[in-house]
Amino acid sequence: MRIIFINRFYWPDEPATAQLLTDLAEALAARGHDVTVITSRPAGHSGSGAETHAGVRVFRVRSSHRGPHQLVGRAVDFITFLFGACWRLLWTAHQGDLVVAMTDPPSLGVAVWPVAWVKRARCLHWVQDIYPEVALVLAPGPLIRALGAVVRPGRNFAWKHSAGCVVLGRDMADFIAQTGVSLQKITVIPNWAPAGLEPQPRAAADQLRAAWNLQGRFVVAYSGNLGRVHDLHPVLAVAKALHDEPRIVFVFIGGGAQRAALENAVAAGRLTNVRFHAAQPRAELAATLALGDVHLVTLRAGCEALVFPSKLYGIAAVGRPVLFIGPRDCELSRLIAGRGFGFAFPRDETAAIADRLRQLAVNPGLCAELGGAAAEFSRVAGRLDHAVALWSERLSREAACR
Repeated sequence: MRIIFINRFYWPDEPATAQLLTDLAEALAARGHDVTVITSRPAGHSGSGAETHAGVRVFRVRSSHRGPHQLVGRAVDFITFLFGACWRLLWTAHQGDLVVAMTDPPSLGVAVWPVAWVKRARCLHWVQDIYPEVALVLAPGPLIRALGAVVRPGRNFAWKHSAGCVVLGRDMADFIAQTGVSLQKITVIPNWAPAGLEPQPRAAADQLRAAWNLQGRFVVAYSGNLGRVHDLHPVLAVAKALHDEPRIVFVFIGGGAQRAALENAVAAGRLTNVRFHAAQPRAELAATLALGDVHLVTLRAGCEALVFPSKLYGIAAVGRPVLFIGPRDCELSRLIAGRGFGFAFPRDETAAIADRLRQLAVNPGLCAELGGAAAEFSRVAGRLDHAVALWSERLSREAACR
């Protein structure tokens, strides 16, 4: 059985979905699976539209690259990729193939399903986030509500009439089941830490600390996309509460839709204990994550069943504690508390969060204990090989259905 993955990004691009798909596709190919990827051409790509890399056949379709910061430009990027990917799939898929559609762009599975059906291939949805519900939480205006009313029935139909859905957690699985998808068609396969990450001593980030003038500071780090699903303004409230604690510094590493607003708020509040740095290359990820004495993970209320911040796995892999700010009763909060590698707080508990950070800053033994629990969680449940084993089980079921 040939597996055809479709996603807008793949190696050598570095968005999160590109890294996840590259890891999985290459791991499955190494196990003897016949793996093909249909993706976009990176900006400036001048090579062939077809190549083989690490045992994976890659077809790159032409699409626009107007960037993520303008709504119209982003829509054009999505649409041009959808047309290119579906056209390539029409000429590539054969009866008995398994087509695995990720969710970049969000409507990808809806577009891909009829093509797979025409070609008598099975379609599986690898759901990284759930749209249009995410958009409805973030921008609940009449236009988005109208668009959601149009898009949702087609998405639900594609889910229910496909081979099924692979999701990142139980909350997401429960949401999809509520749309009418049979539980037997839903498989929970968590994401994983990027390959090569291992527990890191504090000294692993000494060079980066020196370059960023952080020697002797207790670093509260946020590393990753500053996107709208992440509830980041409570972090600034905590930074304000700790402004007179000279040893504690907050470091945001990455870009995204909220960065400019956060920088403006920091400047307006004269929060000298908050720093911003650009996203670092994947090759520097171990040192970047080692920089944090504790890492922040945040999630906007209403998004807990729609997304799962996979940055958690990289943080755990390098052995760092996690402080989660978000809904109390969600899978992420339960996981962190249950595995004992951090703390979870609702967004309005500013004083309690600040007190916890003060305790961690003066108690390196507690940080080490929590970091050890994080590394143990990663060892038993947060690695690529765990995901590959679960994917192999699901693929065996699909092969039996041919």
